[in-house]
Amino acid sequence: MAEAGFGVLLLFCCLFSGLVYYINSCLENGDKTKTRERPNFIIILADDIGWGDLWTKQFDGTTPWLNMLKLEGKRFTDFHSPASTCSPSRAALLTGRHGLRNGVTHNFAEGSVGGLPLNETTFAQLLHDAGYYTAMIGKWHLGHNGPYHPIHRGFDYYLGIPYSNDMGCTDKPGFDLPSCFPCEQSKHSSRKRGGCHDKIALPLFENQTIVEQPLDLWELTGQYAKAAVRQILTARNRGQPFLLYVALAHMHVPLFHYGFLNVTEKDAYSASLSDMDSLLGSIKLATEAFSMENTLIWFTGDNGPWEQKCQFAGSAGPFVGRWQTSRGGGSSKRTTWEGGHRVPTVVTWPGKISPNTSSNALLSGLDIFPTILTLAGVEPPSDRHYDGLDITNVLLHDSDSGHKSLMHPNSGAAGQFGDLQTVRLGRHKAFYITGGAEACGGGSGKPELHDPPLIFDLDKDEAEGSPLDPTSEEYQTVLKEVEREREALLWDIATDNVSTADYTITHAAVPCCQPHNPACRCHRVK
Repeated sequence: MAEAGFGVLLLFCCLFSGLVYYINSCLENGDKTKTRERPNFIIILADDIGWGDLWTKQFDGTTPWLNMLKLEGKRFTDFHSPASTCSPSRAALLTGRHGLRNGVTHNFAEGSVGGLPLNETTFAQLLHDAGYYTAMIGKWHLGHNGPYHPIHRGFDYYLGIPYSNDMGCTDKPGFDLPSCFPCEQSKHSSRKRGGCHDKIALPLFENQTIVEQPLDLWELTGQYAKAAVRQILTARNRGQPFLLYVALAHMHVPLFHYGFLNVTEKDAYSASLSDMDSLLGSIKLATEAFSMENTLIWFTGDNGPWEQKCQFAGSAGPFVGRWQTSRGGGSSKRTTWEGGHRVPTVVTWPGKISPNTSSNALLSGLDIFPTILTLAGVEPPSDRHYDGLDITNVLLHDSDSGHKSLMHPNSGAAGQFGDLQTVRLGRHKAFYITGGAEACGGGSGKPELHDPPLIFDLDKDEAEGSPLDPTSEEYQTVLKEVEREREALLWDIATDNVSTADYTITHAAVPCCQPHNPACRCHRVK
């Protein structure tokens, strides 16, 4: 399967490369754009990707473009998503602030009235105001109505799905567990299957208009690739530095891939991984074809694999959360075990970041906000506090100085949404709560509070299987520092300028281009 997928990938990229060069030669007068002082930024956020999905023997032949990024840039081995589920992770990435500050502590729904609070400022808004051309492609999941739409949050252009790709039906469903029906063709249909959405079709937005409902998952990669190339070219033609934020539907279920590949359920994940890689390759080819050498590409993930999806979920690698799995329940997405938030991450910037290097600094998606603002020479608002670090020295000067401590918010498995009940301190990690997530096969661990907390030494126990003895000197020393760090952050949040998200849900807020048609279906606008 990997060999077949790789062959198709090469064909796709060769054809796409030709298209890129053709567009370039037709629309330009042969003059090369001068390298601008301010860098371009391409932030690529994979969905539900596992730490073990990339740069391992199992998938190495599946992702040649990501392998190339690793060789050309710096890979981060201890990089963490800001939360272990969709909306909170994305809100924190865009604002550099934990959910307890920015107000987004759990996921928004199809019928959500609100979104990321309007007094929160995204890095897209700041870069746009500083003269950048800003575009977003992909999954938003931070509010799609009125002022919460990405067009009003700093982006000049948007093409994508307003939330997760399982939050609506399609006519040709992808691979999922349970498998789901196609969209209803009649308003009188009574079909129902647990965990599936077959009443409202999945919409594709271009700017603020629904251009297709239901969208075709199997054509999505090509649509995103073409849009990405167009936006890079638009920025070049305008003579502006650009921000391109690509929030992928890969590797979230339902899985999809090249429409002309014949793939079985067994190979669905690797085929989708290859599909994701081809999209990244198209974007990278465009930056090279349009002479955009001064471009930083940052690839990371929003959270770990969705374990309960079994064969359609990724791999957390060695980060299996053994203490939890031995007692039942999941230890990946929605949890604060390493598998839930440690994500594959690589950053490239030709001539600036040392190629084929790695860093074990303790870092987070929270760090993207302050780092790209520093590199762009932009100051963030001073009326609020931030949780991210400027890691310019880590990127450019091979420093390994990351976070002293990092808090992992409750993300839907156990405890109150957004509460900071898991603390990373150097090589140690403390859990004040565990359990609550569903594993493959259906078992859920019992939510359990820990006072005193469980503390693991990740250098010796990356699988998180055997906590330290609470009576040991090591435990007592670490506990004091954990409590000090956690209390300091909670006090800082309590005295900060914080926001509150509106989680009101109403049917009238669900995106629907033709309310009188079954599943809101409408034809694509040409």
